[in-house]
Amino acid sequence: MAKSKRKRVPKTVLKLPDLEQSKSAVLNSLTSASSKRSYDHAIREFIDWYCSEPRLAFNKTVVTRHRISLEEHHYAPSTISLRLAAVRRLAYEATDCGLLSPDLAAGIRRVKGVKRLGVRVGNWLTAEEGKRLLATEPGATPRSQRDRALLALLVGCGLRRAELTALRLEDFQLREGHWVIADLTGKGGHIRTIPVPDWVKAAVDTWVLSAGISGGPLLRSINKAGRIWGNGFTPKVIWAVVKRDAKNCGLPSVAPHGLRRTCARLCHQAGGELEQIQFLLGHVSIQTTERYLGCKQRFQNAVNDHIGLEPDAPA
Repeated sequence: MAKSKRKRVPKTVLKLPDLEQSKSAVLNSLTSASSKRSYDHAIREFIDWYCSEPRLAFNKTVVTRHRISLEEHHYAPSTISLRLAAVRRLAYEATDCGLLSPDLAAGIRRVKGVKRLGVRVGNWLTAEEGKRLLATEPGATPRSQRDRALLALLVGCGLRRAELTALRLEDFQLREGHWVIADLTGKGGHIRTIPVPDWVKAAVDTWVLSAGISGGPLLRSINKAGRIWGNGFTPKVIWAVVKRDAKNCGLPSVAPHGLRRTCARLCHQAGGELEQIQFLLGHVSIQTTERYLGCKQRFQNAVNDHIGLEPDAPA
């Protein structure tokens, strides 16, 4: 009589090979390169922490302890929420691989991130500071013209670094008499069309004319002799340009994503509708846009206090 095959029983304690297998499954399930980098870093830090403890079960209690550890290190709420999202994804994949009990994974799913609605996320500049930053590139050299166009697109159109490096000259089109970046594929594969202000288009045109670009990638590398070369541009160069120019005009540390937040903030201050800012930035959730703006609900002079239905309202 043939022996019956033994079923693999899910574990409660995962060893390093189990965690690495589950981590590979998480990364393979992601399509965005940015998400892969973020989740890879978050999971590696969790694995280091988890394996440093003696034989911990991978369950809700342990993940809660990890969250407390992150809070004690004074990480921002957005960072903690991202780290926990990565750990929850790790638990899902471990369950799918038959390594972790579904009950334990369900408990881990109930460990919530830090609430941050209405809390300012990151840094942004005022309009005056934004003008100072743009004024750091007044020169007529190709490098200065390229960097001014780069800064203008970040702060005027709210682009992400990866979106900017992928931008092509053909993406600029006229729609309803207004220049736009048409059908841009952003984070998560979401497609949006971005209005381009006249002053941003002027900066782009100056760079394109100077560089002699007739098509293809908009941003190009420039060698030490000041000549255009290659057909690509890396996000690291964008980071270096923003950091250098912010320092040169006496601004505090500003990251490229801070210029994206600046664009959102200035749009809101200029009376832009929250929904339109969401379209501009390509956010799936309106709550993400609210966090960018540092919005919170107002109870004094609330939005629904005077909507024309009051007994004393004019007919």
